[in-house]
Amino acid sequence: MSGLKVIIAGGGTGGHIFPAVAIGHALKRLVPGTELLFVGAKGKMEMEKVPQEGFEIVGLDIAGFDRGNMLKNISLPFKMIKSFMQARSILNSFKPDAVVGVGGYASFPMLNAAQGRGIPTLIQEQNSYAGKSNKILGKKAKAICVGYDNMERFFPKSKIIFTGNPVRKNIAHSTVSREEGLSWLGLNAAKKTILVVGGSLGAKSINETIDARLEEILDEGVQLIWQTGKLYYEQAKERAAGFKDKVKVFDFIKEMDKAYAVADVVISRAGALAIAELCIVARPVIFVPFPFAAEDHQTSNAMALVEHNAAMMVKNSDAKTELVPKLKKLLKDDAMQELMHRNLRALAIKDADERIAKKVLEISGKTV
Repeated sequence: MSGLKVIIAGGGTGGHIFPAVAIGHALKRLVPGTELLFVGAKGKMEMEKVPQEGFEIVGLDIAGFDRGNMLKNISLPFKMIKSFMQARSILNSFKPDAVVGVGGYASFPMLNAAQGRGIPTLIQEQNSYAGKSNKILGKKAKAICVGYDNMERFFPKSKIIFTGNPVRKNIAHSTVSREEGLSWLGLNAAKKTILVVGGSLGAKSINETIDARLEEILDEGVQLIWQTGKLYYEQAKERAAGFKDKVKVFDFIKEMDKAYAVADVVISRAGALAIAELCIVARPVIFVPFPFAAEDHQTSNAMALVEHNAAMMVKNSDAKTELVPKLKKLLKDDAMQELMHRNLRALAIKDADERIAKKVLEISGKTV
């Protein structure tokens, strides 16, 4: 097969970056000579995370609408124009066979420019509620890969392919035992373990609730893995200092396969990536959706699992009062934990990355 050239655009959070990287690795496995170029937004975490995975990335000068500081939006139209010019320049120099959008700021200008040139595009829509940009791009995309049912509300039905959401290979095909995980974390094999994770950027309401009620949680005879994100890390570390053997604090956990291996119950945001991972590892979970995500898609994501008796949910605004009581109840309810475990496993898709990569090959007109 002649060389395949693919651009993968998007980022902003781990929920966009990890699927992008998983698709990139799957393309390399299917077609070893594939040339990949990632396109992100300057100053966002993809500019650091993607090169760590061995891929080349270029950044666009683009930012989102800032609702908190309106003055920052003055330069937004100029950044948009500049990013569209940069996107066209990247297409001219790289000449891709296909462009993949995973969501995030860089996705729209890159796919829009590609569609304007007649270059085949694929959208990887992770969420159960599609954002405005993807709804616009979906009209001209060749394929839209989704992880939830009923997405014809947002996209032309003929273009939708149910692939599931790609997760990191070390989680999708983990061989880590509970014992290995406990040893790595320095935790007690006799105690139940709660994993608290607020996504790659942390979660304020979850962190504040754990902080305020830490003793009450530990009184249940459990131990805690607490991923705080960068902003809350120092405060959480100080808070947990007196409970060193029972509370392990991280700003970011790279070895999530080990954390999942020891977790009995998980407290998590409801980003699409977290949900895809939790289905695969099948750990009972209480979701606290981030309410300010576009179109409140995290609540939609979580409800899709709650309706399958695969998860519980607490509203962000109720976290301080409801999260710990619900956690304590779940810890004591072995039957509910087993039901969640079974129902999560039934929803798991382990080869989403390859399903999407094969579709990229198909729309590019190349064959293996």
